[in-house]
Amino acid sequence: MPVRLEGDLGDVPNGMLNRVLNALDRLDQWPHVSGAKPLRGELAGHYRLRVGDWRIVFRVEGDDVIVVRVAHRRDIYED
Repeated sequence: MPVRLEGDLGDVPNGMLNRVLNALDRLDQWPHVSGAKPLRGELAGHYRLRVGDWRIVFRVEGDDVIVVRVAHRRDIYED
């Protein structure tokens, strides 16, 4: 399943970047991705994948996985 990144990875520190990129590669296997949790409220229809203190928020549209945001846990749900 193709993964499309809408944002950028500029805020991810170098020490965490490889782990985030590996998690993004795992999203190719959707829906067989362990650790993905559905979100509620305003983000209903989206999922999050935890990578240490970093979160990947994504949604699934047809055959595509669209990564909406990659950010630290303290910032991920802010607009």
